[in-house]
Amino acid sequence: MPVFGDPEAWLAVVGLAPGKHGANRTGRPFTGDFAGELLYRTLLKFGLAQGTYAARPDDGLRLTGAMILNAVKCLPPENKPVPAEIHECRPFLEAQLAALPRLRVVVALGQIAHQSAVKALGGKLPKAKFGHGAAHRLPSGIVLIDSYHCSRYNQNTGRLNAAMFESVFAQALEYRA
Repeated sequence: MPVFGDPEAWLAVVGLAPGKHGANRTGRPFTGDFAGELLYRTLLKFGLAQGTYAARPDDGLRLTGAMILNAVKCLPPENKPVPAEIHECRPFLEAQLAALPRLRVVVALGQIAHQSAVKALGGKLPKAKFGHGAAHRLPSGIVLIDSYHCSRYNQNTGRLNAAMFESVFAQALEYRA
């Protein structure tokens, strides 16, 4: 699954894996699935995207200052990657993060994305525990901010709402400089 965004991004958003009805079907991360509605609306609100999100890869939406990556490269069975799959995909995440010369902040969507991002950026998991809104300065100097994943399940159960999700991106902007 290709990355999507600005190659000069200061912010990387790390998701779990391509969604069956989203990226795996459309070829663009978070495009065509429920999670993309909140993600792209938030990116547009904070000036990290331009255009209109219409849930199609040809809708003209583009990211500015942001890049979307995944911890796992292919669609996992039942949307639950096994540890070996996560481990096998980590070098891809490491390379994609390293290819962003202006990277300052990473937002991890969910615990698996958090764990993969911590390890990909040279951190240690016991020192960087996942928690929505938690910020971790990693050895590279990059700040990792955790968010619950913007999945339909998390939104429908109230675990994550728009205000909570937006607060993570407001926090990310504070670390931009």
